[in-house]
Amino acid sequence: MKSIGKKGIWVLVAILILVIGGVVLWVNAKEDGEKKETGKDENAVSYRSSYHFTTPDKWKNDPQKPIYYKGEYHYYYLYNKDYPDGNGTEWRHAVSKDLVHWKDEGVAIPKYTNDNGDPWSGSVVIDRENKAGFGKDAFIAIVTQPSKETGAQEQYLWYSTDGGKTFKNHSEDPVLENPGVEDFRDPKVVWDDERNKWVMLMAEGSKVGFYESDNLKDWSFTGDFQTEDLGVLECPDLFRMRTEDGTEKWVLGVSANGESVGKPNTYAYWSGEFNGDTFEADEEEPKWLDYGFDWYGAVTFEDGEAEDKMEKRYALAWMNKWSYANNTPTIEHDDFNGTDSIVREIRLEGDDEEGYTLVSNPVPALDDLVTSTDEVGDVTVEDGRESLDVLGDTYRLEAEISWEEAERIGMRLRESEDDERHFDVGFSPRDGYSFVNRSQTDHPDEEGDFLESKAPFKPFDQKVHMTILVDKTSVELFMDNGRTVHTNLVFPRPDDQGISFFVEGGSATFENVKIDHMGKTAE
Repeated sequence: MKSIGKKGIWVLVAILILVIGGVVLWVNAKEDGEKKETGKDENAVSYRSSYHFTTPDKWKNDPQKPIYYKGEYHYYYLYNKDYPDGNGTEWRHAVSKDLVHWKDEGVAIPKYTNDNGDPWSGSVVIDRENKAGFGKDAFIAIVTQPSKETGAQEQYLWYSTDGGKTFKNHSEDPVLENPGVEDFRDPKVVWDDERNKWVMLMAEGSKVGFYESDNLKDWSFTGDFQTEDLGVLECPDLFRMRTEDGTEKWVLGVSANGESVGKPNTYAYWSGEFNGDTFEADEEEPKWLDYGFDWYGAVTFEDGEAEDKMEKRYALAWMNKWSYANNTPTIEHDDFNGTDSIVREIRLEGDDEEGYTLVSNPVPALDDLVTSTDEVGDVTVEDGRESLDVLGDTYRLEAEISWEEAERIGMRLRESEDDERHFDVGFSPRDGYSFVNRSQTDHPDEEGDFLESKAPFKPFDQKVHMTILVDKTSVELFMDNGRTVHTNLVFPRPDDQGISFFVEGGSATFENVKIDHMGKTAE
C-alpha cells in the first residue's frame, strides 16, 4: 500500500476534526430545537411537586371550595397568568375524580372583563332547584370584586350553564353592596337544609358577617361573630359534622393571624351552634387545624360520594405565607409559583366535657401513587443519631415512636451527604411541644422569623404515631392520628436525600418504620 506521507496525515486529521465538529454542532442544534419545540430541558433541575397540586404556570393563591358534580370534583383557584410582571387574579379550573389526580380546565372566570376590578375569592354552589333563575344545576359563583365606582369590596354573581367550564357575569351591579367598611370579602355560601335557605358568610375585618337569601341574588344581614387577636379575617367557613357517638355540632372556621398572641397564621375554628342567624361558640378560644407556617386560605368541602355528609369532610389550603409569598425556586426553575397542601379527610372528635376537635389525615387515594416501599422495621436510638440506609426526595414516612425518658426526639429529612443541610420534624416530651424546624435547609423566610413551627404536645402512654409527607418543596407532619398537623415549605437541594433519626437526653424506639416512595400525579 502506498504511504500518504506526513502532509497527507495532517490533511486527514483536519478533515476528521471538521467532520466531528460538524456532527457535534448538528447534535447540539437538534437538542436546542427539541428544547424549543417542547419548551423543556430534560436535564434541568425541577422543583415542581410530584404529588401535590400545582398551577401549570405563573401564579396561584386562594383555593375556592371544590364542589362535586357528575362524578368529578370541580376546583377553582385564584390565578394570575401575568405574574410576576402584571397584576389581577382570575378563576382557573381543574377537575378530579379522586382528589389526587387533577386535570386542568383553563380559566373559567377571566379578569378585567367588565368595568369592575378583577375577581377575588368567593364560593361556588350548584343551584339544583333553579332558585336563581339560570336553569336547573347552574353553577353559581358569588365573588368579591372591587367596585368600578369606588374600588370598595363588593359581592357579584357569576353563573355557568355548561357544567362550570365558563362563567358569565350576571350584572355589573353587586348582589351585596359594601356597607361602608374597608374589609368586606371572601363570601362563603352554604345551604341551610334545616331552614331551607342559603346562608352567606363574609370576612369583615375582625368579624364574620352572616346573610341569608332564597334566590342567591337578594341578601339580608342576620348577625355576626366577633373575634379578638386574630388580625384581619379571610376565607370564612361553616359546616355541620357528627361525632362517633352521634353528637352533631356546627363548626365555624376562618383564615386568621394569631401571631401577635403566639398562635398560628393558618385556619382557626370553633365548634358551637348555628341558629340560622348567627353562630355561638362552645369556647372563646379557637382551635387550629394546622400549626405550620404554610397552610392558608383553607377550604373544607363535602364528600360528594358519601350518603352521610356529616361523618367526614375534606380540606385543602394554599401552601404559602404572605410574608414571603414571592420567594420560591419554582419561579426560576419551573416558571410557576403556587402549590396546595395535600387534600385531607377531616372528622370531628370529642364530647361536651373535653371539647370538640377536628382531626385530619391524608386522603387514602395517595396509596395509588406509591411506587415502592422500604420496610425499615424498628430502630432504637440512644442519645445520638442513626442514619437509615434509605434515600428519597418524595415519600410518605410512617412510624410509631415510644420512649421512657427523653428531651427531644425526631427525624432529620432531606439530609445532605455532609450532614450540614436537613430539616427536622419531631417533638419534645420534656417541654411538651411538637415541631418542624427548617433552619438547616433552604427555605422561603429570608428574615429568619419563621424557622421552627411548634404545637402543644401531650403524649398518651409515651407513644405517638407520625405520618410525614415529603415532596420537592414541602413537608406535612401528622401526629396523634391527625390531632396535630404542621405544614411548612422547605427547599432542599435535589441531591439532599438522606434520612436519620435522633434522640437527645434519653433513648427512643422508632417502630414499624415504613417509607413509601411516591410517584407523580402527572407527567
